Amino acid sequence: MVSFFTKRLGTLVLTMLIVSFLVFITFEFSPGNVARSALGPFATEIQLEKYRQEFGLDRPFTTRYLSWLGVAPNHKGEIDGLLQGNFGYSALWKTQVSAFVWDRILNTALLAGVAFAVIAPLSVILGVTAGMREGSLLDRVVSLFSTITTSVPEFAMGAFLVTIFVVGFEILPGTAPLETGGGGWSIASQLVLPVATLTAYYLGYLVRMVRASMVEVMTRPYIRTAVLKGLSFRGVVMKHAMRNALITPFTAILLQLNFLITSVVVVESVFGFPGFGRMLVDAALYKDVFTVETATLFAVFVVVISQVIGDFSYMLLNPRIRFS
Repeated sequence: MVSFFTKRLGTLVLTMLIVSFLVFITFEFSPGNVARSALGPFATEIQLEKYRQEFGLDRPFTTRYLSWLGVAPNHKGEIDGLLQGNFGYSALWKTQVSAFVWDRILNTALLAGVAFAVIAPLSVILGVTAGMREGSLLDRVVSLFSTITTSVPEFAMGAFLVTIFVVGFEILPGTAPLETGGGGWSIASQLVLPVATLTAYYLGYLVRMVRASMVEVMTRPYIRTAVLKGLSFRGVVMKHAMRNALITPFTAILLQLNFLITSVVVVESVFGFPGFGRMLVDAALYKDVFTVETATLFAVFVVVISQVIGDFSYMLLNPRIRFS
C-alpha cells in the first residue's frame, strides 16, 4: 500500500509540473501575447509596455515561470504564486482568480456529485438486471434505452427535456443560476434538468459495460457449479456473479466523476449554470490567461486524482492485484 501511494503521489506531482510548464509556455512564452490578450487588440504599445512592467512580464522566461509557481520571488520581491494560492488577476472578472474560481468549482462539484449519486446505482442495477438474463425482454429494453440515450448529444437532450418540462408542462425552470430570488424556484428544482441531462448521457455507456461484464461472468464454470449445487439464482447472482462482474466496470464508474466535473461545459451552457465548465469557456473566449491556466491545472488534478482512486478501488475489489 505504501509503495502504491508513493508511486501515485510521485506521478501526480510530476504530471502537474509538466502540465503547468506546458500551460505556461502556451500562454506566456511571448510577454507581448499575454499583455495583448489582457488589454485587447486596441491597446497601444505604451499601455502594453506598462502592463508588462506592472506584472513582471519583461523578465526572463524561467524566472517568470518559477515565480508563477511560487518557488521564486516575483517582480515585487515576494513569493506569491500558485503554491501560495495566488492564481493571478482575471482580466474578464476584474478581480483575483482565487476570489471566484472556488465558488465555480464547488457549484460544478455539486452538480457532478448529485448526477454521480444517480448514475452509479442506476447503472449497476440496470446492468446487472439485464446481464443476468441475457436475451430476455428486460435485457432488450435496457439495451435499447442505453443505446438511445448515449446516441443523443447533451445539448439535444437538454433541449428535449426543456421542451417537455419547461415549455410543455411548466413544472421546472429552464435555467439553473442557483439563485432562489426572482422566479421563486428552489435550488433543488433548478438542478433537476441539468442532472437529468447528465444522467441520460452518461448512464447508457455504464449500463452497457456492466451488462457485458455480467453476461460474461454468468457463463463462467463456477456459476454453473453454484447453480448445480442447489444455490438459489438470487444467491448465485448476489454472492458470486455480481462481485466479479463489477471489478472491471467499477473503475469506469469512478472515472465518470472526473468526466462529470471536467466535461459539463455543454450542460452548464444550456442551462446557464454558474459552474467550472462555463467559466472556462467564457475565459477562453475572452482570452483570460490566468483563469484558463488555473482551470486547466485543476482539470488535470481531478483527472489524476480520479485515476488514483480508481486504481486503489480496483485493487481492493481484486485481491490478486494486491499480492502481485
